[in-house]
Amino acid sequence: MIRFFDIILSALAIIIFFPLMIPIMIILKLTGEHDIFYRQTRIGKKGKPFQVLKFATMLRDSPNMQGGLITAPDDPRLLPMGKFLRKTKINELPQLLNIFLGQMSFVGYRPFAKKHYDIYSDEIKLYINSIRPGLTGIGSIIFHNEEEMLHSVSDREYFHDQVITPFKGKLECWYVKNRTIKNYFFIILCTALVILNPKHKNWMSYFKNIPSIPDELKIYV
Repeated sequence: MIRFFDIILSALAIIIFFPLMIPIMIILKLTGEHDIFYRQTRIGKKGKPFQVLKFATMLRDSPNMQGGLITAPDDPRLLPMGKFLRKTKINELPQLLNIFLGQMSFVGYRPFAKKHYDIYSDEIKLYINSIRPGLTGIGSIIFHNEEEMLHSVSDREYFHDQVITPFKGKLECWYVKNRTIKNYFFIILCTALVILNPKHKNWMSYFKNIPSIPDELKIYV
């Protein structure tokens, strides 16, 4: 049933948002390194790699530059439109095609780079491998300001790998265990609310049985 909604909603969204994407593609082609899309290998359902599609927001070789896979809000590797596209999440719109093709869902865990996927235990991988990665998810809502979180700590890699990632793993397992049509649409709704108002906190009342937020993260969430 969820796959049915993924197909219908992604097809409608592609039709609705395509007029918005045309000027973005033109601007990206005329600025920065003239790349429109950014493709990166990510881990999907059953642990299989696939190419996730985004609008280009960073320099082509950014994963091999200082900062690696972690991006700061004012990262010097960002392209002229990069900060705006990332902040508004518009850079994620091309993933509607990933959803339509069946590589992703609207709701799930965010697709991992292999380096980050390998951090998880075999038990957590067993859960996340059972579903498609998502355009959004419970982890995306809670960590909608993840770049700001990482920018505020001295050791970003440690904080990401040892504090954020373990809690994300618990959240993704929660979603797999509570994967219903109701939660599917609630998460889509909450994502829209958080994008429109990043200080929106009412989503917490929708998901009362989610794992408890660790003390190290309470000041950020």
